[in-house]
Amino acid sequence: MSLTSPRRSGLTDQVIAQLRNQITSGEWPVGSRIPTEPELVEQLGVARNTVREAVRALAHNGLLDIRQGSGTYVLATSELAGVMHRRFAEASPRHVAEVRSALESTAAGLAAERRTERDLQQLDALLVRREEAWRGGDAARFVAADMTFHMAVVAAAHNEVLGELYADLGDVLRNWLTEDVGPELRPEHHMDHATLVEAIRSGDGETAAAEAAGYPFACLSRPRTAGE
Repeated sequence: MSLTSPRRSGLTDQVIAQLRNQITSGEWPVGSRIPTEPELVEQLGVARNTVREAVRALAHNGLLDIRQGSGTYVLATSELAGVMHRRFAEASPRHVAEVRSALESTAAGLAAERRTERDLQQLDALLVRREEAWRGGDAARFVAADMTFHMAVVAAAHNEVLGELYADLGDVLRNWLTEDVGPELRPEHHMDHATLVEAIRSGDGETAAAEAAGYPFACLSRPRTAGE
């Protein structure tokens, strides 16, 4: 997706809209550094002050993080996600786990009732990817694969409000999972999600909900080693 030169009326609002679209569409994913100010000026064909004002507005709304001497990075995919990130970044791990448990348990139960064949194919593929990431031993890759899998479970519930809420909490949940997993994957920490997928496939909402509800607390209750 390329940026285009906006009309001369309401330039700042138009630039804000284009930059926001780059973020929400995934062209600029969370954690990535956006083009520099001179690059944006060249691509958009507007004055430096207009670009600066637009970037500051998106930073104020929580979508961008301006780091002096480093650049500007994507912090969240929506204004609500940005608010969630700021508000709950320092929340208690147990409280985050409780919210994740409630959302994913509800989603898994609904997914067992509403999943389509396409949803099941997606879950099967993402489960395989999650296991491959675990076997590969790369903690960051595993966290990404695990988050994608759980997002697919929520998507299979086909509840737009639940899906949007989970997505907006995504950064908070990802940070929690990254901290919980730590820099090294250990065999004793592995949790098999095959039972969850099979429960969704067979339409067993009770089992699916129970499986999903237990995962966050299994993470919290597992034994820790020195340095974690």
